[in-house]
Amino acid sequence: MWLEILLASVLGFAIYWFVSRNKEETLPLEDGWWGPGARPAAAEDESIRPFKVETSEEEIEDLHRRIDSVRLTPALEDVRFHFGFNSKYLRKVLSYWRNGFDWKKQVEILNRYPHFKTKIEGLDIHFIHVKPPQPLSGCTPKPLLMVHGWPGSFYEFYKIIPLLTDPRKHGLSDEHVFEVICPCIPGYGFSEASSKKGTVAGAGGWLLLGARSSHRRGDSRDSCPRGLGSQMASAPSLALLGAAGGGWAEQRSLAASAGLGAWTLALSGAPCPGAGPPLGPGLSQGSPRAARAPRTSLVPGSLICTNMAQMVPSHVKGLHLNMAFVLNPGTLTFLLGQRFPRLFGYTQRDVELLSPFKEKVFYSLMRESGYMHIQCTKPDTVGCALNDSPVGLAAYILEKFSTWTNPEFRDLEDGGLERKFSLDELLTNVMLYWTTGSITSSQRFYKENLGQGFRANKHDRMKVHVPTGFAAFPCELIHVPEKWVRFKYPNLISYSYMARGGHFAAFEEPELLAQDICKFVGLLEQR
Repeated sequence: MWLEILLASVLGFAIYWFVSRNKEETLPLEDGWWGPGARPAAAEDESIRPFKVETSEEEIEDLHRRIDSVRLTPALEDVRFHFGFNSKYLRKVLSYWRNGFDWKKQVEILNRYPHFKTKIEGLDIHFIHVKPPQPLSGCTPKPLLMVHGWPGSFYEFYKIIPLLTDPRKHGLSDEHVFEVICPCIPGYGFSEASSKKGTVAGAGGWLLLGARSSHRRGDSRDSCPRGLGSQMASAPSLALLGAAGGGWAEQRSLAASAGLGAWTLALSGAPCPGAGPPLGPGLSQGSPRAARAPRTSLVPGSLICTNMAQMVPSHVKGLHLNMAFVLNPGTLTFLLGQRFPRLFGYTQRDVELLSPFKEKVFYSLMRESGYMHIQCTKPDTVGCALNDSPVGLAAYILEKFSTWTNPEFRDLEDGGLERKFSLDELLTNVMLYWTTGSITSSQRFYKENLGQGFRANKHDRMKVHVPTGFAAFPCELIHVPEKWVRFKYPNLISYSYMARGGHFAAFEEPELLAQDICKFVGLLEQR
């Protein structure tokens, strides 16, 4: 018997070693066209256009009319949030939305930061680009791309942006100061949705990579058009993907371009007047590959920056994540690691966050993944209902901000929603889906990326070799031990057990996340 166990263990480790070999690969760069119809013969207008969020009385009156005509089903007794969003508490939310929520005021808050749009592969892509309020003496701000996921938005980053762009004013160290780029993923919010199928992971990364933003050597306050996508390639989740929080695992990424300084991003598009040298080895301005680089497909949240790192690792300075999809053969070692954690590469904190394994992993994922099964198969069907009813949309989205923030919140009558967020914050995020009519297109990413089968896409099977940092928030949907993260990201240089927080890290715990980003960047600069 013991001989059989020994042989099985040896065979298991042999298979694990074979599968986990650190083979360096890159995803191919391809052209794409995601707008309606065929690609026009004329060159695409790649200019950066200022954008402003706006509303109207008609828009607000239509919302109020629909809320007034709501028809809710009474909640079961003592059900709290175990059956989903409790309709008793929903009435309170709707009352505030109808009578207290000031959308015009929130629009002013949204316009606090500079907004832009640019055409990429036939789609209008929206992003904000925030620079330090004061010129920096003796250093250049580090470009940081932060990408949201579902059901989030660029608004999730409004709390963390000032901590990164003006840390001294907020009581933090100014050793690392950033200029932050936050795009809307195509099909989300103010970014146009694809008219074609095939917007899979790997495409979106480069589509965003092509978006033009502003970054000028020696003058971070100059708004000269440069490549947002390239900046995206550099950093929620950081091309240093942004994917902080969000259904697609937010991450942040920082990208570096040879010749432009250690923290300048690899930018695409036409150069600014007097704005520095080429994009780096093999990607000089005007080269066929540089022209092609930002032309591929679409990706959400953490996948976007991970794909960027897989496509052009030499142009991605670093990658910072707070969620990762890392199913691998080593995952099952935790079943033995519960009893002998150190022997199998786990810490006592890993055991606490993953035990009991059946409850914390299998049952938890079963409870929280129903939406994913729907959106991976027939997103347009549920989208019809959600896009027509603001009440249904609010319940569908806000329920995620309850149990994804803390699974224990399902035991509360109000889902704990107002323990970490205000109703103004939560409803502003909902309004970004409602006013743009983007809920259906946002859900299609699940069908495109996860509806093709397990590990069907090449990027699912590839490792990421750029320097990576990981922040493990204790209330994330599933805890990912360092051992598991390192399987996908072998160049992991920073792994932090965060004191508190869940899925929407930047929205919930902006200071903790900002500190961990700076910690990672400090380690990165020491290399």
